[in-house]
Amino acid sequence: MPQTIHRGIKALVDEANAAIETLSAADAIKAAQSEDVVIVDIRDPRELERDGRVPGSFSCTRGMLEFWIDPASPYAKPIFQQDKKFIFYCAGGLRSALAAKAAQDMGLKPVAHIAGGYAAWREAGGPIEKWEPKKPKG
Repeated sequence: MPQTIHRGIKALVDEANAAIETLSAADAIKAAQSEDVVIVDIRDPRELERDGRVPGSFSCTRGMLEFWIDPASPYAKPIFQQDKKFIFYCAGGLRSALAAKAAQDMGLKPVAHIAGGYAAWREAGGPIEKWEPKKPKG
């Protein structure tokens, strides 16, 4: 018997977008110039390697986000303990909406995400850089 999904991805993303701040790519490009902003890339490392990234962005895969935000987690990252604005992006703006909503629900503030994600950032002329995975030591 097939599964019955009562709240699909469209509903989840719509709910997230209704509850969070969404920035245009142009506004995000301007905001990224501020020392009080952290741009968070939640894409998979394979996407980063293939497509590049926003210069200076902090890479946090979607699967680790909640663990890295929570200061009580053994995986907590100091970057998320700062008093800054966190702007999330993914490839097209769907995962980042969910990520920003989860972060906001946890108490991280202020948060936002980029409408249209990395694709919109590139189309708006935002700077990008090549990304290469860290090489193993030794």
